[in-house]
Amino acid sequence: MTRSMKQDRSLSGQVALVTGAGRRIGREIALTLGRAGAAVVVNYHHSRSEAQATVQEIKALGVRSVALRADISRPAQVRRMFQRVEERFGQLDILVNNAAVFFPARWDRLTEEDWDRILGVNLKGPFFCAQAAAQIMQRRKRGRIVNISSLGGLQAWPDYPHYCSSKAALIMLTRCLAKALAPSIQVNSVAPGTILFPDEKPTRMIKRVIESTPLKKAGSAADIASMVLYLVCHSDFVTGQIFVVDGGKSIP
Repeated sequence: MTRSMKQDRSLSGQVALVTGAGRRIGREIALTLGRAGAAVVVNYHHSRSEAQATVQEIKALGVRSVALRADISRPAQVRRMFQRVEERFGQLDILVNNAAVFFPARWDRLTEEDWDRILGVNLKGPFFCAQAAAQIMQRRKRGRIVNISSLGGLQAWPDYPHYCSSKAALIMLTRCLAKALAPSIQVNSVAPGTILFPDEKPTRMIKRVIESTPLKKAGSAADIASMVLYLVCHSDFVTGQIFVVDGGKSIP
């Protein structure tokens, strides 16, 4: 599936926006959509140099790309970003809500600031991005939205109650939006398991997680990007679904 998807240009003429696309999984998703022919808007907050580098890689594929800065936890900045997208491209066909924050915090040490920060980026941001994107998509009566959730939204991680809560809520938001925006806009979610990057060495804890995974390995950013590509390119009869890409870790 991955090889054939990378060779086609089935997204030619479409415009995609990927939040948090300067680094890691977001970067790979942006590049994958660019390889499929889409013009790609690379959203970033702090990673300006990485976002600009991603844009240059996408442009080298022969498609348009631009980096736009916005703190997605601030609705006013979100609205301005989508206004700029429509002004520059005249359309929006794909939104990938990828940007997220992740940090541990025991239940007895969680602060209001911790809650506000993680819910602002992981839940409020995706909602207001989807709201702004859908208003553009509905003018053409078509669109695809993919929310990057997490295995943590399906399992209870005791040192990450705020993160797990935010991703579980994002999963429910996916289902609500799928019904609210049907039939013209499809909304789905991809829930990654353990993902490692080429420059990362697994910690002892990560090694234990990998060992307990049926496939006995970690995933890659390309695994997530391939699933996103399937959902925006090859799934005309799928909406409101959560696709868990975790090597079987979530099997009871």
